Amino acid sequence: MAQPSIARVAAVRSIGWPQRYTVVGLFFLGTALCYIDRISISVAIIPLAREFGYDSAAKGLVLSAVFWGYIWTQLLGGWMADRFGGHRVLAAGVAIWSLATFVTPIAAAATFPALLAARVLLGLGEGVNFPSIHSLTSRWTLPAERARALSFNYSGMYVGTVLALSASPLIIGWLGWPALFYISGALGGVWVAFWMIFASDRPENSKRISPDELELITSSRTAEPLAINVPWAAIAREKAVWAIVVAHFCSNFGYNILLLWMPTYLNHTFHVPLARVGVYSIIPWIATFFTVSAAGWLSDLLIARGVEVGSVRKSMQAAAFAIGAIPLCLVPFAWSPATAVALLTVAASANGISSAAFGVNHLDVAPTYAGILMGISNTVATIPGIIGVAATGLIVQATKSFSAVFYLIAAVYCAGMFFYLRWASGEQRL
Repeated sequence: MAQPSIARVAAVRSIGWPQRYTVVGLFFLGTALCYIDRISISVAIIPLAREFGYDSAAKGLVLSAVFWGYIWTQLLGGWMADRFGGHRVLAAGVAIWSLATFVTPIAAAATFPALLAARVLLGLGEGVNFPSIHSLTSRWTLPAERARALSFNYSGMYVGTVLALSASPLIIGWLGWPALFYISGALGGVWVAFWMIFASDRPENSKRISPDELELITSSRTAEPLAINVPWAAIAREKAVWAIVVAHFCSNFGYNILLLWMPTYLNHTFHVPLARVGVYSIIPWIATFFTVSAAGWLSDLLIARGVEVGSVRKSMQAAAFAIGAIPLCLVPFAWSPATAVALLTVAASANGISSAAFGVNHLDVAPTYAGILMGISNTVATIPGIIGVAATGLIVQATKSFSAVFYLIAAVYCAGMFFYLRWASGEQRL
């Protein structure tokens, strides 16, 4: 359908606060909460491992266990969101992962397998987050706003990360590490209540949207309200889909390792104390928050000025991987924690540009099946969280150093850049 005119969009905005902004804002808060619950363990693992006597290999299992559950609900969550609507699917996911977070201290005090089971349950709940949001975005937002909307949502990852890394040492020092999980688990229940009140599967079901905004959204929609018949064979054959999958895999390989191992790296390599680990560790993710937000606005601006969508996606992804790989090759030569953090900040924030590349490319290629495509790509992209995060512990235990880990991430980024430039597309293919 034709794009809505600037005048029409301005007219709707002048009426009041658009309901789609409320939905996107709740996306953002939910994603921030998702990462608070996921990342808190990266700081808590230090006193937790000391208390229960875990070695590096055991810590790697604890940090990677979330991905054992995360991988199984991606595709199912995307299919359910596209088929039945993402409102209740997302609410159920947040409720499950919040419960898993709340019981983590109880599980840790019981047995090591119980702790792993709690982390797996956390992953099962979190697995529906991004597929549901992609599906809801294709139905709730205007095409001209999608890169910004999804980049804003992705920035919630880094807000959650910063909050987790900065608040965790304070809470642990004040109340003990179990309190970290009780507090964040309870916050999930609050979010679910707000989500059920203020959001819905699509604009047509909302009691809070104005008639003008509803008409604006539905007239610009390129996706059907619900995906009934999914072209699985066509999806499997489409190279543009595999470009997204490969880029997502490679991006997550570096992201998850840096995210979950950075506090331990700083403590292990430079003997940074627990009280300061969080301060150092949040710097890369603060920078990434701004990079992700800027990338979304720049992407929409370039497309609005006539640059071909595929060219924008490819150039953004190439910048993300190329700029991200170079500093990682230099980190092993860092002589201080400040130097290491500066290099890791460049690497992490550059990778954040991916949010405006493969991160929104699902909606370009197949808007009707955006949740399903996100489920597919995020399922595959969960594998490096399982293998890479756990393998990092084994590599460090064997080599007594993180150097090989940083070189490996850089190599994976280069491979991802090659495949994305070769196969990616900005056109609707499905």
